[in-house]
Amino acid sequence: MLKQTPKSRLISILALIAMLTVIVKGDASSMDVWRPAPGTSWDIWLSVAPKPDSAPQVEAFDVDLFDTPGPTIAAIRASGTRVICYFSAGSAENWRSDYPQLKRFRGKPLGGWPGEWWLDIRSRNVRSVMAARLDLAVAKGCDAIDPDNVDGASNDNGLGLTRADSVAYLRFLAAEAHARGLSIGLKNALDLIPAVEGQFDFAVNEQCFVYDECQRLLPFIASGKAVFNIEYGKAAKARAICPRAVALGFSTVIKRMNLGSWVVACP
Repeated sequence: MLKQTPKSRLISILALIAMLTVIVKGDASSMDVWRPAPGTSWDIWLSVAPKPDSAPQVEAFDVDLFDTPGPTIAAIRASGTRVICYFSAGSAENWRSDYPQLKRFRGKPLGGWPGEWWLDIRSRNVRSVMAARLDLAVAKGCDAIDPDNVDGASNDNGLGLTRADSVAYLRFLAAEAHARGLSIGLKNALDLIPAVEGQFDFAVNEQCFVYDECQRLLPFIASGKAVFNIEYGKAAKARAICPRAVALGFSTVIKRMNLGSWVVACP
């Protein structure tokens, strides 16, 4: 082993301090982002592009990243509403502007969703496209992101994706979002909650009451994070769902499948 001189020891100490500073700053970036509390009111419009004067009066509003103009997002935020920007992080949609960059990384089609295929989330190219989408979210002024279809490994994806691949990808998305000052929600993917809940700031879930799996989302509530839950159906469904949702601390809305402006919110 080479003997260190006083100068080399000083350099080593300074390097260690610099490394620790980077680590601390990295941790702080995830702590400084918006973290909605249980019970935060919300709505989600994906088939309708909102206008500032038509946006719902809620605390959090989930809109399409590509279809919602930056000035609209700015106006909604000026009213005191946080804006969550939706995009599919685990599938290639042939109507998106960056689809040509994703086409050759496709797997099998998503059943029931024409023009959409599972993506090879292990690809550096795919991750580069998603990083660009996060940059777009920042440029448009989004507070948070809602990355969908991150559960490819539990579906017939045609790519051989594993649970470990999904966990690694989710941790990548969370780190990249936090580095840009964006908060991030875990969309569905209930099997992965034990592995990644600590890196996510809220959850977005579809139909946990229908599938009797709402208890699996309680780690978010226990950590003081919102669970934004969507149940599909008619207004009458609220009578059975809302008391249970309120008891769990969930932010539940009854929506139609097209995720337009129609909503019945709990309570």
